[in-house]
This record gives sequence, structure tokens and C-alpha cells, in this order.
Amino acid sequence: MSATQHDERPVVLVVEDEFIIALDLSETVKDLGYALDGPYADKEHAFIAVDQRLPDCAILDVYTGDGEVFPLADALTDAGVPIIFHSGHVTPDQVHQRYPDALACTKPCPPDLLIGLLNEAVDRARSEH
Repeated sequence: MSATQHDERPVVLVVEDEFIIALDLSETVKDLGYALDGPYADKEHAFIAVDQRLPDCAILDVYTGDGEVFPLADALTDAGVPIIFHSGHVTPDQVHQRYPDALACTKPCPPDLLIGLLNEAVDRARSEH
């Protein structure tokens, strides 16, 4: 069950282990009027959150404190949740090889590009429900 069935505002999961970047992403999500789930510094805590409430979309750093985020990305992809990969270590082309439907940007990502990707992911989530 998606989060929007409980709340009119789409829920965006943020997984980012760098504090300043996590804060910036969180503020961007809230400034756009979306509900924030997180930020989580590791995939273990994000998995717990996802088990309790499936987000409408997610912004994921590829490498977190507890390793690669790919197991979480796989679970979200299987559940039909649009993903934005936000990474300084993996290029968008590398992401698309593994996740052809995912959106991706390289850190540091210009705010207007991130906002566009976030709006696109939310639009995808809305069109699937």
C-alpha cells in the first residue's frame, strides 16, 4: 500500500549518510511540499521504515555507512517505487545498466536538476496508482 493512500502528500524516502547532503535533500523534499521519510544514514534503518510504510519514491545514495544500497533499491524497484540515485561514486550510465527505469544524478547535483528529477519520480508514482 503506497503512502499517498494515507496522506495526500507524496512520501519521499531519503537515504544519505553525509549529514550536510542529507539535510539539503530533506529541505528540498519539504520545500516542494512532499512528506519526508528520513533521512536515513544506512539501508538497515531505511529497510525498517519501508517495511512500515512504502514511500512513493526514493532518493538513494549508492554507498552508505553499511555498504551498497542496491539490496534496498532492488526491494523498492520490485515494489514499483521510482528511485533517484544520487551518488558521487557511480555515474548515471552505470546506474542505468543495473536499473534502466531509475533516475540518476551525480553529486554535487544542481538543485534545479534534482528538483526536476524529484518531480518526475513523484509523477511516475502518481501515474502508477
